[in-house]
Amino acid sequence: MRKTWVLDTETKGTGANVRPLEEAQPRPKDAKREPIFVPPKPRRPEPPPPAPRQPPRFRVVDVMTGQTLADDADGRATLAALRGVRSVVDVRVSRWDHEGERWRVLTLGEQRALWDLRDRAT
Repeated sequence: MRKTWVLDTETKGTGANVRPLEEAQPRPKDAKREPIFVPPKPRRPEPPPPAPRQPPRFRVVDVMTGQTLADDADGRATLAALRGVRSVVDVRVSRWDHEGERWRVLTLGEQRALWDLRDRAT
């Protein structure tokens, strides 16, 4: 003979039990349940705001002579120094890395991007 089972959730902290329907006690209609309190999730602290970005600083060095054409220059001064150069491969352009605190030589693609800006600015 088959039995019908009921999930009894009225246990106190031990979890729910499965009982046969015959043993389950009917709940009175006017019985009130205790409200369940669910604490809110703790809020994560807001991350600190990022440090303000520093403007880029450049160094332009002539490859053939080793002469520095621009040192610690901003973008406009760098483009002005590049106007007097014949080809993009005649100079080595470096950018100051604020985090690493050192000069980083730009890749040829980055130098060509500066070169294109030089041509547009004239």
